[in-house]
Amino acid sequence: MARETLPNGTDALMAELSLKEIMRLIEATCRWVDPATFNLLPDWYPKYARKAYFYKSNWSEPQMNTNRETRQTVHKQEGNLYANKSLTHALGLRSEGRKEWSCCHLWGVDDALYQESNSVVQDRRYYSCVANMVLLPTPLKAFTDTVPDVKGMLRLCARNLYDWECDHDSQKVNNDQLDMWSERKEYPEIWPKIRGAGAPLGVMPISEDVRATARRRWDKIRKELETAGSYFPREEVLDALVYWKLDPTEDLVMARC
Repeated sequence: MARETLPNGTDALMAELSLKEIMRLIEATCRWVDPATFNLLPDWYPKYARKAYFYKSNWSEPQMNTNRETRQTVHKQEGNLYANKSLTHALGLRSEGRKEWSCCHLWGVDDALYQESNSVVQDRRYYSCVANMVLLPTPLKAFTDTVPDVKGMLRLCARNLYDWECDHDSQKVNNDQLDMWSERKEYPEIWPKIRGAGAPLGVMPISEDVRATARRRWDKIRKELETAGSYFPREEVLDALVYWKLDPTEDLVMARC
């Protein structure tokens, strides 16, 4: 006797909850970085990307993990830790102050089955870019991970808010189709439909604390370029800074002028 099978979980949920209602929940609850914060420091941890290796002793030796059951030792890799840190600090929050909230990358390889390598977040230019992220209540993150319509509308809102879109080669088709999402009845009315035309709910205003945190982060980036050990990815970090028009010989505010 064959065992019973269930429908796709997201499909089952969306059969009970319309896309418009899902977007209403996202509109009402998500948190966005202030465009002024993005303009101040777009990329907070250019030394990291998804699957990048961790090192200790100031980038002088590999950081290893040992499996408790198999005792097999492997080189520890970045998951989403530093993207989370970037978004948290750019919003003016602390980790303990955002329980059950999740960091969601907006641009990436769309693969609901998680079988494709996500080359976008493996790129140091985009991984910790605060315009490529939004903070969502954790239960809603499943929709941004698996529902293309939700992703498309979030990307359009982000592009119009920050006047930036991810220009990774894999995103050309997505970007060419961005404007069509503004025509959807589910697209929140308050979200900007063109570049610079307003802001969504949930933008966390830049503060003196955020500015100070950004300056400290920038000073750390500059110091590591000078003093970090042999495993520090200097060339990749410098390439990311060139992309964002950040000059490590200058103070942060001057670098953005």
